[in-house]
Amino acid sequence: MSDNEGECVSCEPNFGPWVWSAYRAYNELLREKVKQRFDAQEGPWLDKVADLLVEVVNARWEGGRKKEKELEELYGRLEKLLSE
Repeated sequence: MSDNEGECVSCEPNFGPWVWSAYRAYNELLREKVKQRFDAQEGPWLDKVADLLVEVVNARWEGGRKKEKELEELYGRLEKLLSE
C-alpha cells in the first residue's frame, strides 16, 4: 500500500480543481437537461402546483381564523392536483 492510495496517479496535482470543475459542469448540464424534460412533459401541471403552493404560503402568512377555511380549501385543491 502506498501513501497515495486513492489518489489519481496519472493526474498532476494541479489539475485536481479543473477535474472537479469539469465534474460539476457535467452534473449541472445533466440537471438542466432533466429540468427541461420535466418542463416539457409536466410543465403545465407543475405550473398549477406552483401557483397553488404560492396561494397556500400567502394564506398561511396572512393567518387568522378567516383564513383557516381558505387554507383547508387550498389543501384540498392541492391534494386533488397531486393525485392527478
